[in-house]
Parts: sequence; structure tokens; C-alpha cells
Amino acid sequence: MQTLAKRGSEYASEVRRLIDAAIGLMRQCGTRSSPRVTDIVSAAGLSNDTFYRHFRSKDALVVAIIQDGAERLSSYLAHQMAKESRPAEQVARWVAGVLSQAEGETAATTLAVLWNGGAVGNGQASGRHFANEPLAALLHAPLAALGSAEPPLDASLISHSTLGKLSDHLWQRTSPSRAEVDHIADFYIRAILAARSPARHGPARSEGGGAK
Repeated sequence: MQTLAKRGSEYASEVRRLIDAAIGLMRQCGTRSSPRVTDIVSAAGLSNDTFYRHFRSKDALVVAIIQDGAERLSSYLAHQMAKESRPAEQVARWVAGVLSQAEGETAATTLAVLWNGGAVGNGQASGRHFANEPLAALLHAPLAALGSAEPPLDASLISHSTLGKLSDHLWQRTSPSRAEVDHIADFYIRAILAARSPARHGPARSEGGGAK
């Protein structure tokens, strides 16, 4: 008999193959058509039985793809933010990282996945702001350091706004300019600094560092 660890490893490998195959096919199809389950299992080199052992439906697979994408983006943003020590620069890195998803092949893939997710209904894949909570959580610490009285709320507002702008670019098939990215980051930072409690007002820009 296989050990549980071995079986778990095989299950994870099968799920990864299905997710990667589906993403590849969605990218190829774009917003013109949606790959079928039979297409996905064929591209993954697996069987229908294997697919339905892991996912109840294609919609469930799309949700898994979106969750996987959110985790990857969150990891990427955390890595970028770790390059900075000043909170304002961390916020600027976060904004630039989110909006970079509207560039090149990443944009085409993200748009294709979201287009496929639109058929899921009211589930996790149906909204455009699929990564709001995990991405917003990355902003809690830098916003608190900048003097935010409500870091979770402010982070959620910033995340929703930035993901909304990302969605605009994706669906319009445009990419943000560097000037636009810088303006958005500076707008958020100035808003947080301006809303600080009177007791915490002081040399704001020198405390937090300006956005690049």
C-alpha cells in the first residue's frame, strides 16, 4: 500500500497538472471560447475520473485556479514589499505589483481566467476582486506605520480601488503608465497621511518616505 504522504503527493501533482493545463488552454482560447473538461484532462494527460476525484465541476476548477492565482500574486507582492524598509515605499511597491498584472502575457492569462470565472455565478470566481482580502492584509502593517487609524479598513479600500483599476485595464486591454502607477500610490499615501489623528501629525513625509 502507498503511504498517505505518497498518495498526498500524487494528489497534489494531479491537481497542479489540471490547473496548469486549464490555465494554458484558457490563455489559448482567450475570451473567445471556454475549454471543456475533456480538453483539460487531455492536455494534462489525465482521465475524467481523475478530474472528478478532485473537482466537482469545471466551475470548481476555475475557483481553484483563481485561488492559486491570488496566492501567487500575494507571494510576489510580499517579496516586492520586503525590498523596502519605509512604509510608504512598501505601499508603492504593492500598487506597482498589482497593476503590473495588466502587462503582457500575465494580463492575457488573468483576463482569460476571469472571463471563464464569470460563468460561476455568485461563487468566488464570479467577481473581479478575487484577491482582495489576502492582498489587503499585506497593507495592514505599512498603513499602521503611516498612522492609519483603521489599517484593515483603509487596506480594504485601497485594495478594492487598485483591483478595480486593474480590472479596467484588463478588460480594456490597456496597461497603466508609470506616471499613472506613481500617481495612484502617491494618492493613497497622501490620503492616509492627511487622515492621521492630530496627535500623530508631524513630519509626515520624512517619517514614511515618499512614493517613488
